[in-house]
Amino acid sequence: MALPWARIRERHTEMSEQDNQARHHPAVVAHHQSRAGDVQLRIADAITKFAGSMPFVYLHAVAFAFWMLLIEASPWPTLTLVVSLEAIFLSTFVMIGQNRQAAFQQIKADHDFVEQELELKTNTELTRAIHAMTTELHRRLIEDGAER
Repeated sequence: MALPWARIRERHTEMSEQDNQARHHPAVVAHHQSRAGDVQLRIADAITKFAGSMPFVYLHAVAFAFWMLLIEASPWPTLTLVVSLEAIFLSTFVMIGQNRQAAFQQIKADHDFVEQELELKTNTELTRAIHAMTTELHRRLIEDGAER
C-alpha cells in the first residue's frame, strides 16, 4: 500500500508532465519524446548542454591552470594536443546540436503548415455557410416583402 504522500507526489508528477505537454507545442512534445527514446541522442544532448555552460568554462580554467602550474614544467606541447582534440569533439557536438535544432524547426514548421491549412479550410467552409445563410435570408425577406 502506497503512503498518502507518495500518492500525492506521484499524482503531482503526472499532473506536471501533463501541464508541460499542454504548455508546449505538440511538435515540441513529439520531438522530445522521440529524442528520449534514443540513448545516443540523450548522451549527445547531455554533453552539448554541459559544454555550453559556465561550469564547463570554470572546470577547464581550473584544470588547465592546475596542470600548467603544478603538474608539468613545460605543458605547451601536450596542452596544445589536448585542447585541439577537445575542440574537434566539441565542434562535432555543436554540429549535432545544429542538426537537431534544424530537424526540430522543420517538424514544427510542418506541423504549423498543416494546422494553418486546416484552419484555412475551416474558415472557407464557414464563410460559404454564412454566405448561403445570408443569401437565403435575403431571398426570404424579399419574397415576404413582395407578398405583403
